[in-house]
Amino acid sequence: MRKPVDDPAGLRNLFLFESLDEEQLTWLSRASTTTTFAPGAVYREGESAKDFYVLIDGEIVLTHRSEGEEIVLARTEQTGTYAGAWDCYLRDAAEKTYGVSMYAARQSTLLVADAREFASMVRAWCPMAVHLLEGYFFGNRQARGILARRERVAALGSLAAGLTHELNNPAAAAKSATLALSKHLAGMMSTLQAVTENRSTSVDLNPVLRLCHDAIQALRESLELKPLQETDRLDAIEEWLLDHGVVDDADLMSALARAGIDTEWLARTAYTTEPEIFGHVVRWIGHTVQAQLLIGEIKESTSRICELVASARLYARPDEVSSLADLHALLDSTLVMLRSRIGDRISVIREYDRTLPKIPCHAADLNQVWTNIIVNAIAAMQDGGTLTLRTGRDESYARVEISDTGPGIPAKIREKIFEPFFTTKSSDSGTGLGLSISAQIVADIHGDISVKSSPGDTCFIVRIPLHHFNPDIDIADYSISPRDG
Repeated sequence: MRKPVDDPAGLRNLFLFESLDEEQLTWLSRASTTTTFAPGAVYREGESAKDFYVLIDGEIVLTHRSEGEEIVLARTEQTGTYAGAWDCYLRDAAEKTYGVSMYAARQSTLLVADAREFASMVRAWCPMAVHLLEGYFFGNRQARGILARRERVAALGSLAAGLTHELNNPAAAAKSATLALSKHLAGMMSTLQAVTENRSTSVDLNPVLRLCHDAIQALRESLELKPLQETDRLDAIEEWLLDHGVVDDADLMSALARAGIDTEWLARTAYTTEPEIFGHVVRWIGHTVQAQLLIGEIKESTSRICELVASARLYARPDEVSSLADLHALLDSTLVMLRSRIGDRISVIREYDRTLPKIPCHAADLNQVWTNIIVNAIAAMQDGGTLTLRTGRDESYARVEISDTGPGIPAKIREKIFEPFFTTKSSDSGTGLGLSISAQIVADIHGDISVKSSPGDTCFIVRIPLHHFNPDIDIADYSISPRDG
């Protein structure tokens, strides 16, 4: 029940207003009501911050939602306790939504002031204090932004070196394969010329072309050939060809073996092919098979380069506004960027819930969160181990777990790891901002981050809303909480 303030002077009993003069009390009373609330929600976290509340009588509970639970921040009967849009006078620095929920634990009476009117009062009555507070808020915000950008640039610079190494490998392989392909194409032309210039017989190239086609088809079907089988076949081919004085090129012999060609095939081909051109035909088939293999290597290398570039673009994509993103694509792009750091000593396990929908977020920011957590996990597994990425659904949240098998985080340190500038690394290898920035990024999208750790099993848990934050949640019992106090 809302009622007008009928005794402005009585507001001086609230410590917040004890120094106001009569004119100020009159202004405050006109902009406010005294409202009696039945036990239950007064306002909920995430709702538009429209009012400023001061407890006159009763008991209130302030809570914050974390990991799917309502955590009690405060429970008080103290007259004059205030909450709600308390920072509305800071203009652009003010929160646009309530950062916590308020519940009346029993029937309670509160002074309710319109946030815009209350902001006007404070700015008119305390201009110097407001300027100082704005400087504090804006200065902190700017400092956090500068530090976050610095951390991100430093991370990207570090990752760029690894990405360069990752790109160099397939690029070098593609270049090498291209040079070799040029050689084999020239070999194909020279052997074809040798066949067509043979003067002792009229040459029908159709059977030769069929042999090439069959060899390429056999190559596709024999790519799963075991190394020992391939070695045995190569030895037999080498012995047969040398006995018949045909080919002494080890690369071509290897290509024939990979194509599934054996001594029986060679014997049949020799029987159906003019003796004068048999050696050239074998060489032509060998060059053709080699060319096909090299084309496969070039395709694989260029596909790898495209994958790396796509991952880099997804990883570092700037988002001015929140957009829907594939959580698993973001995790995978981060793993790609960190592949050189992960190396062979750490095995990676992905356990993804593919039913998760795309989530609203700033993709580049979330990638910074994954990077900070995974880099710490890698550092914790100096002698190798297992990195596990697991996703799932947790009520209206997407849940991401990133685990490592390192030595664990001691309990006394665990409480501090999300604090700015806290680090266990040397000053030249860590700023202590990574997890602090990660926590802020996750909080900005109304998610939460926590850690559980024991020797051999450290798990960071990040929960992100599946949809744009909806404050309309039900509390089964607002007056009792297992975490009260």
